[in-house]
Amino acid sequence: MGQILAIDFGLKRCGIAVTDPMQLIASGLTTVQTHQLEDFLKEYVSKEKVVGFVIGKPYQMNFQDSESEPYIASFLERLSHLFPQIALTRVDERFTSKMAKQSLIDSGAKKKHRKQKEAIDEISATLILQSYLDQQKTPLK
Repeated sequence: MGQILAIDFGLKRCGIAVTDPMQLIASGLTTVQTHQLEDFLKEYVSKEKVVGFVIGKPYQMNFQDSESEPYIASFLERLSHLFPQIALTRVDERFTSKMAKQSLIDSGAKKKHRKQKEAIDEISATLILQSYLDQQKTPLK
């Protein structure tokens, strides 16, 4: 098998999470500035066996696409050309930022750390990936 990598795409920065090779557990990896994301992914994929990308889909409360969806769609098109052999999957990411903030509070993180948007983005990516894993019956190969 191989890893699945999740992206919480943002206009300024993106949270990144990955699975273990058995695709059982999602773990936060890092946060990357959006303008550096493609280079980061090229390097990461050259070193690790990535078999799938999971990208958050930011719906509004009425299930319409969010304002950032055109930017994400453009990124996905580039991603599919860069890595045609790697599957792309979208996952509803509504509430992940709120859940990420709450998980930082629940973990006892200091207020200064909770305000760091990078930590929230990374946790959001982890929540997106774990949501995907929870929905799957069989791992990607």
